[in-house]
Amino acid sequence: MLRYAVLAALLGSAPLAAQEVPPVPAPATAPAPAPADASPPVPAATPRPATIGVTLTTSLGPIVLELEKERAPITTANFLRYVDARKLDGTTFYRALRLGPDTGLIQGGIEGDPKRAFPPIAHEPTSKTGLLHTDGTISLARLAPGTGRADVFITVGAIPFVDAHPEKPGDNTGFAAFGHVVQGMDIVRGILAAPTSPNKGEGVMKGQMIAAPIRILTARRTPPATR
Repeated sequence: MLRYAVLAALLGSAPLAAQEVPPVPAPATAPAPAPADASPPVPAATPRPATIGVTLTTSLGPIVLELEKERAPITTANFLRYVDARKLDGTTFYRALRLGPDTGLIQGGIEGDPKRAFPPIAHEPTSKTGLLHTDGTISLARLAPGTGRADVFITVGAIPFVDAHPEKPGDNTGFAAFGHVVQGMDIVRGILAAPTSPNKGEGVMKGQMIAAPIRILTARRTPPATR
């Protein structure tokens, strides 16, 4: 519109004869075609949930964990409470449950020591957190829901039957996964392969107890590993 207004003003100040000559319209120009390789804009990446790093230094070597403080806040905060209070220093991995050639779990922690224990926490099922028991998952051991303290297990291979299954009867809430191993799965597999005692343990755990438990020398916060 501004272009036409300027043209009209110029014609109004010209001699009459010039005004009687109709202006020659400018040729219409087609819009420039879009580049052939034009692609839709890339959507912004969804930020990953925040994690906290913890290193368990064992007598066989370090196991580096990333804990899901956003998706499993209750269980992560509980584990960090034990880490920060150094309650896990000097504990052990004492159980190796072998389910197949490269499937199973190792369990460790305070093993019910009342001097190390804080009160139990509310249960965070996988149906709430979305964290499943895939290879290298760390999860909170428990008896009934809401009894977990500081004994944990780490999976080797996927073990989906310990996830929550609300469609099943009975205790169907599974175990509370709250992180995963990012370095040191070779150490985890070494612990799983450790010799077990045929006589140690009670009930279903008999025969699953490691003959010479693997010591957890220290448990410390560390920067989350880069993936």
